[in-house]
Amino acid sequence: MKTLTRLFVIACLVLPFSACKKEEAKVEVVQAPLSVPTTDDVTAWRAYVNDVATRNMDGITNSPFVYFLPSEKNEDFGGQYERLLEKLEQDLGRGIIAGNMLVFASPAQEKTAEMLEVAFKQVPAGSMKDVKVIYVGTPILGERVKAAVTPAGVNYVFVEAK
Repeated sequence: MKTLTRLFVIACLVLPFSACKKEEAKVEVVQAPLSVPTTDDVTAWRAYVNDVATRNMDGITNSPFVYFLPSEKNEDFGGQYERLLEKLEQDLGRGIIAGNMLVFASPAQEKTAEMLEVAFKQVPAGSMKDVKVIYVGTPILGERVKAAVTPAGVNYVFVEAK
């Protein structure tokens, strides 16, 4: 009986230590950010934009609105630009509420910045509080976009395309 009691006490003392070892074994793997695609491959760009959106979801409660404009080398680039600008203007006209995120990325960074400048002219000042706007591009274009979207009251995030 004494032996059984001793084994029980030893088991009670060892069990917490073995449980600690199992918890230490859990390691969270963090994936490195994707690099900006150097080609006009739409699939690579979509994966990159997805990665940027996922990394910036803090404070966002809804699925992000992603506005992607393909390369200017694309056959119907002018039409695609006009349709995306129209969609953006409609979305902004309906109103974007707090907890949403708008992501803008493109191999045609200059045209994307231009699109944001045009579309955000119609947005009333301070009407997009707690909405996150992410722009992927060069620092110079990032400043242009910041000047265009900041009056709307958004949380602006610039991601350098490098």
